[in-house]
Amino acid sequence: MKNFAILLPLIAGILWGSVGVFVRKLTAFGMNNYTILSTRVLGAAILLFIGILVYNKSFLRIKIKDVWIFLGCGVIAMLGLNYCYTEAINSLSLSLAAVLLSLSPVFVIFIAAIVFKEKITKRKIVCTLIAFLGCLLVSGILESNGLTWSGFGIFVGTLAAVFYALYSILSKLAMERNYSVFTTIFYSVLFMGIVLIPFTDWHTVVAFAAAEPSNNVAFMILHSLCANVLPYVVYTFSLNYVEAGNASIVAAAGEPSAAMLFGIMFFSEIPSFLGVTGLVITIIGITLLSAPERGKG
Repeated sequence: MKNFAILLPLIAGILWGSVGVFVRKLTAFGMNNYTILSTRVLGAAILLFIGILVYNKSFLRIKIKDVWIFLGCGVIAMLGLNYCYTEAINSLSLSLAAVLLSLSPVFVIFIAAIVFKEKITKRKIVCTLIAFLGCLLVSGILESNGLTWSGFGIFVGTLAAVFYALYSILSKLAMERNYSVFTTIFYSVLFMGIVLIPFTDWHTVVAFAAAEPSNNVAFMILHSLCANVLPYVVYTFSLNYVEAGNASIVAAAGEPSAAMLFGIMFFSEIPSFLGVTGLVITIIGITLLSAPERGKG
């Protein structure tokens, strides 16, 4: 198993990179952003609840004094992340939206410097600049025939990375209080889903399900599995065999790469040479940023 374990975080990254395919189809049917998110996370909450009941019921236990952490993870960080990322997917190419999201480690550095007093080193600054250079190339801004992009799309895509970084910080606080990653994910999607219920266009959801009952219901379940359940389960399982730093690097590289391939396969978003070069540069920057510094374990 150890020989194949490094593939698990890659699979997680590919699953996260597939989100754009689901979002584009649901948007084309007429679902708004809130409805897409609501169906995704409520479905994920149900699936996770069933899985936790079967696997380990103790994962459902939380202390009242820690509820604010899960509310912050779900209602602020995860909701902000998913909303902004969905907007970015509909405004940019899938690859650019995913690359912008992969910048989250950059923002983790600055937030961690404030919350955990972690130092911002020269190496971190250089890696950050490398990653941003890669994003600039992927965006197509430097090319007259580059892929479609917009200032709004880049703004919300970057904001998604900020919320992702915030989620990383809050989930780290939860882990420091001995909560399982599954506990954090379950309550995050549950609280997020509850908040979204009043804003959900249930009429459109029913219409989508009724159009092709077996196919469309399966599609929504698959959306919840690929976006919020399977990647976290696979990624977490990989940590039994792969170091956390290496796993995060592989997943961070897999997500934008997969998004680029899905963009080519489903939406004919053919990247330019500069776009592919930018993707590679961004992955290198994030990899160097995520790797431990010399003299540190």
